[in-house]
Amino acid sequence: MIPALKVAVDGGPYGLAAGADDALWVTLVHAGAIARVTTTGDVTVYPVAPQSRPSIITAGPDGALWFTRTGDDHIGRISTAGELNAFPLGEDRGPYGITAGADGALWFTAMTSGEIGRISVDGEVTEWHAVGGAPSMITTGPDNALWFTLNQANAIGRLSPADGLTVRELPTAAAGPVGIAATHDDAVWFTEISAEKLGRIPLQDAIQEIDLPGKPHAVVADPGDGVWVSLWGSHQIARVSEDGEIVTIDLPRGSEPHGIAIGPDGAPWVALEAGFVLRMPI
Repeated sequence: MIPALKVAVDGGPYGLAAGADDALWVTLVHAGAIARVTTTGDVTVYPVAPQSRPSIITAGPDGALWFTRTGDDHIGRISTAGELNAFPLGEDRGPYGITAGADGALWFTAMTSGEIGRISVDGEVTEWHAVGGAPSMITTGPDNALWFTLNQANAIGRLSPADGLTVRELPTAAAGPVGIAATHDDAVWFTEISAEKLGRIPLQDAIQEIDLPGKPHAVVADPGDGVWVSLWGSHQIARVSEDGEIVTIDLPRGSEPHGIAIGPDGAPWVALEAGFVLRMPI
């Protein structure tokens, strides 16, 4: 059994991702920094820039970690040795979600301008796609297309070179979709923070919804089956199996769970904005 581990990290841990160096990399949205957290609890902090508000982070195809700087309209890159680079996007973009694409580039959402952007591993922004609706988080689906939540349009978007842009409206009105993740069951799962539901899109079938407590925020595929979800509003983590069974784990009140990722040890890790990174026992 992998035991629980609670690691104190100041600065507002928000998004996190496993790196190629077998550590967790965490955005510190309030401190304007990135933290590296090992599976034994050692922490190294790398300052980025004041007011940069690093938000979502992902492992890139080049072995580095790439992240959005929502506060100052940049895409950031940090190597596993801690070397930082920044790439400006222009004013009023509001970058938020980011994922590695099937084409060897990074794709990100621009919530303020309502766009999906593509940036190469050389730092060149090569494409912009207008989608509207405040695109939030983004993932590469099992079909190698880009899937993303449209928070203000109450919809899920899909973008691919072959098919262009398609948009699927959610069954529940004003659901406020945010988190999204591809899973091993050939589906895309997403959170509906305002409706307190978890959604699932089998690639060729209708959207399914499952009721959850407490404003689900981020979602990640479990290595076995199903998904893990952070429940920001109820201070919990939930595991939802492929057949819809829900198990919740309570966290301290006020912990504000946000980003969630599977660590190099195979355990789910969650970023608590109150000042901790937590490994869940499995």
